[in-house]
Amino acid sequence: MDLESIGGGFSNPTYAVAVGGSPARFVLRKQPGGPILQSAHAVDREYRVMKALSGSGVPVPAMFHYCADPAVIGTPFFIMEKVEGRVFHDNSLPGLSASDRTAIYDDMNRVLTLIHGIDIDAVGLGDFGRRGNFFGRQLERWSKQHERSRLDGSDGIDRLGQWLQAHQPADDGRVGLIHGDYRLGNLMIHPSKPQVVAVLDWELSSIGAPLADLGYNLLAWIQTRDEHSGLAGLDLDALGIPHLDAYAGRYLSRRGMTGPLDPFYMAFSFFRLAIIFEGIVQRAIQGGHGTTSELDRQTILSRAFAHHGLDLAGV
Repeated sequence: MDLESIGGGFSNPTYAVAVGGSPARFVLRKQPGGPILQSAHAVDREYRVMKALSGSGVPVPAMFHYCADPAVIGTPFFIMEKVEGRVFHDNSLPGLSASDRTAIYDDMNRVLTLIHGIDIDAVGLGDFGRRGNFFGRQLERWSKQHERSRLDGSDGIDRLGQWLQAHQPADDGRVGLIHGDYRLGNLMIHPSKPQVVAVLDWELSSIGAPLADLGYNLLAWIQTRDEHSGLAGLDLDALGIPHLDAYAGRYLSRRGMTGPLDPFYMAFSFFRLAIIFEGIVQRAIQGGHGTTSELDRQTILSRAFAHHGLDLAGV
C-alpha cells in the first residue's frame, strides 16, 4: 500500500491510496494528531454527510468506510473514492479561457443551490444540527472558540462580534444543509470540462441558514490577491468572472429569493474565518507544528479577515 499526501495546510491530513502498484483509487482522510479544539476536524461528520448525499444530485465522492478507533492509525479516519479532476486554489482561474471561467463560476453557484435545496429529513440528516436561532447559536459558539484560541492583537474580532450580535437579521425560516466552507478551492472540476464533479471538505457542515454559506462563498470577491488569491482589484469583466452582486443575484434567483444580500452574512463569515485561523495557529503552537513564518502568516490573515468584516459592517 502506498500513500501520497494530497493538499496541505493545517486541516485534516488527506492521502491518495494505491494498492499493489496500481494507480490510486482511494483517498484516506483523517484527523490531525495533537490537541484538537472541541468539534474541530470532524471527519465523522464529513463521512456522514457525503454518504447521505450519494444519489442526491450533489456531486460527492463515494464513501467506503469510516473508522472511529484511533488505535488503527492514530486518529479516526475514513476511506472514499478518488475522483479525477482539477482543483483551483487561485480564484482567478489562471490559464483558462474567459468562457470556461464564466461556466465554472456559474456551476459553483448552481451546485450551492443544489446543496441548499436538499430535503435534509429525506436523506437522513434531519438531526445533523439544531434548528432555529442559527446565528445566535453560531455567534455564541465562535465567540467561545475565540476566547479559547485568542491571539494577541485580536481586538478586531471582539469588535466585529459585538456588531454582529447587535445586527442579526430576522430569521427567514429557511433551514437547510450548509457546507460551511464552500469555495472554489474545495471543489473538484472535471478534468477537461468547466463543471463541478465533487464537493469536498465538509468538516464544517451542519444544518442552518443557507445564506451563511452564500456569504462565505462571496468572500473571495473581497479578499485580496495575497489573501488566498482573492479577486479584489482584478478586471473581472476581462476574466469572464461575474461581479459579486451578479453572482449573489444569480443564486438568489435560483432559490426564488430577492436581493440585495444583507452584508451581515459576509461579515459573519469573515468573523468565523478569523477565528478559524486563530484556532489553526493555536493548535499548531500547542502541537509544535508549523514554522514561525507560517504561523505569522496565518495570524496576519486572521486579523485581515476581521478587518474585512468590520469594513462590511461599516464600523
